[in-house]
Amino acid sequence: MIYKDFASVYDRLMDDVPYDEWSQFLHQTFQRYGNGGNRLLDLACGTGEILCKLAQYDQYNLTGVDLSGEMLAVAHEKMMNNGCHAFLVEQDMRDLSGFDKMDAIFINCDSLNYLLTEEDVIRTFQAVFNQLNENGLLVFDVHSVYKVEHVLKNAVFAENDEDVSYIWKCFAGPYPHSVIHELTFFVKDRSGYVRFDEDHLQRTFPVSEYRNMLKKCGFVLIDITTGFFANPSIDQAERLFFVAKKE
Repeated sequence: MIYKDFASVYDRLMDDVPYDEWSQFLHQTFQRYGNGGNRLLDLACGTGEILCKLAQYDQYNLTGVDLSGEMLAVAHEKMMNNGCHAFLVEQDMRDLSGFDKMDAIFINCDSLNYLLTEEDVIRTFQAVFNQLNENGLLVFDVHSVYKVEHVLKNAVFAENDEDVSYIWKCFAGPYPHSVIHELTFFVKDRSGYVRFDEDHLQRTFPVSEYRNMLKKCGFVLIDITTGFFANPSIDQAERLFFVAKKE
């Protein structure tokens, strides 16, 4: 999915995402399991919020990759304004190329769920594997099957703020454990409000299938966790974090 009009208001709509905790989790995971290097790649980096948070540790060589030029433009402006630096590249996560080897690659904020087939997920995992140094880490999060089936499907979310308002409807998608997000949002400008509409399709897979796909690409799965989110169990968690290593 290439974000279009959504890119211009993404940060305002996502201002409740716990980016501080997210970046701290990634930093701690890399410190615990990493290979001692400092080259990190945020795959599907969006507007660069997590990159800016990681830059505050002042010890990483950062790269951001995203398919959306619009999102990268926002990320570039944000980094200029905040005095942080990352090398930004517009590229498909399934076809990584042209980089030096990385010590860790992160796929955050359920971005992997925009890949709709097992073949595309495997293709991405293999591209990541090829791009990692020895003992490099892949860390990614996904919507759980529980969330797709029991939280998102047939749900409606809405928010009415002064500058940006939205209606977000969710419907069952065409694939197993998939969901269509129908987004309508209204952005205030000088003449009133402008309406934008976008449809996003996401799919997730059972834990066993992610495990098999990682193994098929040569990864050793180190951990599956609920991350920094408080959940009673893996089975009822809405978001799952996977940590895998290239050995």
